[in-house]
Amino acid sequence: MADFADYYREIYLRGLGGETPSIPVSIAELERRAVEAMEPRAANYVGAGAGSEETMRANTEAFRRRRIVPRMLRDVSERDLATTVLGTAMTAPLMLAPIGVQRILHEDGELASARAAAALGTPMIASTASHFTLEEIAAAGGDAPRWFQLYWANDRDLVESFVGRAERADYGAIVVTVDTFIPGWKPRDLQQAWLPFLNGMGVANYFEDPVFRAGLEETPEENQGAATGHFLSIQANPSLNWGDLAELREMTSLPILLKGIQHVEDAREAARRGIDGVVVSNHGGRQVDGALASLDALPEIAAAVGDELAVLLDSGVRGGADVLKALALGADAVCLGRPYIWGLALEGQGGVETVLKMVLAELDLTMALCGLTKPDQLGADCLAAE
Repeated sequence: MADFADYYREIYLRGLGGETPSIPVSIAELERRAVEAMEPRAANYVGAGAGSEETMRANTEAFRRRRIVPRMLRDVSERDLATTVLGTAMTAPLMLAPIGVQRILHEDGELASARAAAALGTPMIASTASHFTLEEIAAAGGDAPRWFQLYWANDRDLVESFVGRAERADYGAIVVTVDTFIPGWKPRDLQQAWLPFLNGMGVANYFEDPVFRAGLEETPEENQGAATGHFLSIQANPSLNWGDLAELREMTSLPILLKGIQHVEDAREAARRGIDGVVVSNHGGRQVDGALASLDALPEIAAAVGDELAVLLDSGVRGGADVLKALALGADAVCLGRPYIWGLALEGQGGVETVLKMVLAELDLTMALCGLTKPDQLGADCLAAE
């Protein structure tokens, strides 16, 4: 049983020797420092949202609106945040959300994040758009649990190859992102006219895949431009539809989740189609401007399908108290996004580990202060009525 509050005590003990945290504890300061440390194009890429970025603001505001109602005089001396979701054991109901092209922030990119996640017992969801291959990320994470996020290309054989590679590399689930079949309108990216994929970043899983390479006249090493063109021709898949999911089920026996679900009827359809879970997400506000905050979509979806599907949430999560709120509203686990990337930008693996320690410590302490000792004790009664 992990004692996440140890990090809280560690900070004060180090303070006796005059040491203060090198990674900012304040989430606002963490973001500010990370943005300052990033190359400007990378900072804009990480921070970009769709349109006027109203959805990004809605995500964080939805967490602010919810108010926790602490309960007192309960024995919380022994706490255990461990849980299992779709057969994956985790030390707390927290995962690293899939974020691609992490090498634009640190030379070790996803490898650093995988090592940090493994050190804390936090499963990582590795992105198709990683700078390193899914096999390299798996090796970096060792025996730690991990899931693979799948961008469904318009080449079925390539999709099947990705899934097979994920199975062989011991990924525990396939997370299909369904809200990014075409790119969103992101003014920050457009203004700087820069996309990492066009510069050979975030394409390793494609360039190293045997099916992808078989479709090229010259290898990516011989002609990167042609390989990039082929990537652009197959990456987007606007024809993807519910009927295609049957093919994915034929490809794998791993649990399948759909990431990007916001409407309760889509969640119900996922259950009818034999899907194992959904991630309630608006892609961190990066796809549709003015969309519903993920946390606002969560309660109805969890109530409708929570007995049939695993329900996860991402978008707007900034700390342990946010994780508690999402769990109280029906999530089985919560995916952390931008904050761990800010840690990566500042100190690589150590930065990701520190951010995870902070989030987990805050979650642990907040649960204790609310009279709770296990995640399954969380429910809507932990929050004030809106």
